[in-house]
Amino acid sequence: MRKVVVLDYGSGNLRSAVRAVERAGAEVELTGDMDAAMEADGLLVPGVGAYAACMEGLRAIRGERIIARRLSGGRPVLGICVGMQILFEHGIEHGIDTEGCGEWPGVVERLQAPVVPHMGWNTIAAPAGSKAFEGIEDERFYFVHSYGVRDWTLVTNDRTTAPLVTWADTGPGEGGDRFVAAVENGPLWATQFHPEKSGDAGLHLLENWINTL
Repeated sequence: MRKVVVLDYGSGNLRSAVRAVERAGAEVELTGDMDAAMEADGLLVPGVGAYAACMEGLRAIRGERIIARRLSGGRPVLGICVGMQILFEHGIEHGIDTEGCGEWPGVVERLQAPVVPHMGWNTIAAPAGSKAFEGIEDERFYFVHSYGVRDWTLVTNDRTTAPLVTWADTGPGEGGDRFVAAVENGPLWATQFHPEKSGDAGLHLLENWINTL
């Protein structure tokens, strides 16, 4: 059985994330300990709330170093919700520009839509070859967020594979906004939605991730 650490840095639906990964078939430890996080087969980085607060909590346990060191060794990391957003270069909320982990270029900013937050079940547009969405390409997932990565220009980097980007939007019709719903980039995966709140589809995605560990 694969071992997954859910990174405890004071943010995220920690217990629900632990239960979801356990249901998906992994042994799970909830901890902020660097050694445990480094040694696990997979690292899940949750996140809920303000970008700046999440980065402050992450840095307090040297979480950005844990993520970088794991990825430099090709070891899997999965970011969820704000745990995905902090992987980008920076986030702007309420006029505050906060430096992120910088694993991907790009900015997290407020969604431009008539209704914010974007909350509820939504379909996604997954790219061909996606491992994350294999078998669940047409399913819906649960989102709750006011910020996201919009109009992201895809660039390659030093990872072993080019990023695969999954998109979603805040709703059909005039005024909807398109945003990044998920990214797969070698050992680094991330979702804007909450797999742990997305029923069978979210469970299937976690199983897909665990199967890559």
